[in-house]
Amino acid sequence: MPIQIMAAQIKPKKADYRANLQHLGEIFSQLNGLENRPQVLVLPETALTGYFLEGGVREVAVTSDCIFQDVLAVYRENCTATSAPIDIVLGFYELAEGKYYNSALYATLTATAETTASILHVHRKFFLPTYGVFDEKRFVARGRSIDAFNTRYGRAAILICEDVWHSVTATIAALKGAHIIYVISASPGREFGGQSVGNLTRWKHLLPGIADEHNVFVVYAGLVGFEGGKGFTGSSTVVDPWGRVLVEGSVTEECLVRATIDLDDVAIARAGSPLLADLESTLPDLDVQLEAVSHAPHRLGN
Repeated sequence: MPIQIMAAQIKPKKADYRANLQHLGEIFSQLNGLENRPQVLVLPETALTGYFLEGGVREVAVTSDCIFQDVLAVYRENCTATSAPIDIVLGFYELAEGKYYNSALYATLTATAETTASILHVHRKFFLPTYGVFDEKRFVARGRSIDAFNTRYGRAAILICEDVWHSVTATIAALKGAHIIYVISASPGREFGGQSVGNLTRWKHLLPGIADEHNVFVVYAGLVGFEGGKGFTGSSTVVDPWGRVLVEGSVTEECLVRATIDLDDVAIARAGSPLLADLESTLPDLDVQLEAVSHAPHRLGN
């Protein structure tokens, strides 16, 4: 099942939700003239507000329904009446049940009210970094689940930035049936050494590793630009189920990164390297081991 995927690597204006919505509208408008128009558009973490807001999160956080309705309105203003529906992955600061979250939604947008548009899933960032330049746990609550969900374009999961730096999250997503893992981030450059940047080096290992181990497609969208002297490192990427990078965006500039993927490749890759099947067969024993760890009197770090 071939799918046209696009990652929109953008540079948001910090804390300016309306200006960033307008910029998203410009991206939607660009899609009108494209041959092989994307069927799924992926935007980075906190794409409509910027990331380093700290206490300012409460000023820009919105409900998932609010941001969905705003994005849907912008889409309808900037597409044609005959435009096909498009699925979108978008990171935002969410207000839900009296708490703030660093979240991402997956939704289907349609050109007219006669066709159904809807939110399919909302993921709340599971791991909140609190080291170096990061202090998320002070300002947002963490999510409590990692789920896979059905879309028009296969079964998918969403992970946000540090979620991916813990290998167990992608494993859970794959075990729950995801064939595509959408990874969105706002990753500032750090650990500079010679010609290398530490966080970029790490991403270049993580994303192909996830794809190859679980035989899934990985679609990564990263912010670019600067906030408070910290520069995000873009590098939006699409990786196939054998861990091969199909396309990679600029480190510093806004760009639209495109790839055609075929979900049939997931089954082909898994037939040749049944690591996920091996993992599934050992789950009862792994459950016992994890239960023992969670109740051990001297766990790691204690």
